[in-house]
Amino acid sequence: MMPQTPPARVCSHCDGFPIVHITTGTAPDGKCRTLAATCPACKGTGTRATPAALVRAGK
Repeated sequence: MMPQTPPARVCSHCDGFPIVHITTGTAPDGKCRTLAATCPACKGTGTRATPAALVRAGK
C-alpha cells in the first residue's frame, strides 16, 4: 500500500500564482513590455511546506 501524503498547501502570499508578468508599457513598435515577478515566499513553486515540515527542517 502506498503511503498517503497530505495535499500540498497553496502559498498564502500568492494564492498559487507564483509567477506573474507585469506590464511596463508599450514599445514604439507596439509590442507590450513585461517583467516577470516571482513570489519571494514560495520562490515560484506556488506551494508552502506544512508547519510540521518547517519544524523538522529547523526553519
